[in-house]
Amino acid sequence: MATPYAQRNPDLPEASRSRDVVALIARVLLVALFLLSGFGKIGGFAGTASYIASKGLPLPQLGAVIAIVVELGGGLLLLSGWKARPVALILAIFTVIVAVLFHAYWSDTDPAARMNDFINFWKNVSIAGGFLMVFAFGPGRYSVGRTT
Repeated sequence: MATPYAQRNPDLPEASRSRDVVALIARVLLVALFLLSGFGKIGGFAGTASYIASKGLPLPQLGAVIAIVVELGGGLLLLSGWKARPVALILAIFTVIVAVLFHAYWSDTDPAARMNDFINFWKNVSIAGGFLMVFAFGPGRYSVGRTT
């Protein structure tokens, strides 16, 4: 008969606290860029809408509003840990969509632009992976919504 993990590892409470601290730090690091970017889009709304339009996307003002809401709203929710799992999934999906729409390195003809978009595309994919970890494992103990 298998021995429960808690009985085999008497240090589990300490390990659990360490994981929860790391989960909090991870949430802070994951959303830092989104909060900075979201606030920047408010101040530079016209520029953001113009950039969206330059990619040939429809309704650039609406796109800018969506980006602000997702980046700021989602970032703050994930930072606090409230509804962390569904918010992390939304942020992961948003981040992959942004990667595909704005960092399509496969269509760049300029080598410098291609390298820049390549790096940013794969950074976004990696960040989405971090969000999916929060989706899979939750926000940890130090969050407003531990059970979500």
